[in-house]
Amino acid sequence: MKNFVQAGENITVTAAAAATSGDGVKIGSLFGIAAGDAETGDPLVLVTAGVFDMPKVAADDITLGAAVYWRSSDGLVTTTASGNTKVGVAVTAAGNGAASVRVRLNGAF
Repeated sequence: MKNFVQAGENITVTAAAAATSGDGVKIGSLFGIAAGDAETGDPLVLVTAGVFDMPKVAADDITLGAAVYWRSSDGLVTTTASGNTKVGVAVTAAGNGAASVRVRLNGAF
């Protein structure tokens, strides 16, 4: 194809805020995991597909296969859809009190 640019698993953006490797980053409708550290205005590579251990809302009881949403207010994933952005699906269960859950990112929203 003459117009193919890249597979899209890694997207380089300009960091809207400081980010640390492993942070979830949402810019508009684009969500990914920071592949490295970046200061505001620096280039930042976002990984938009794959499986990641992500911090979760401790009170949520997330089941295997549950849809997970990004809560921008505190950088946690949750099962609450309202006001949050769907980012993927849980590939492990994580009960009430667990600090993280393993998530497969959707890659596109």
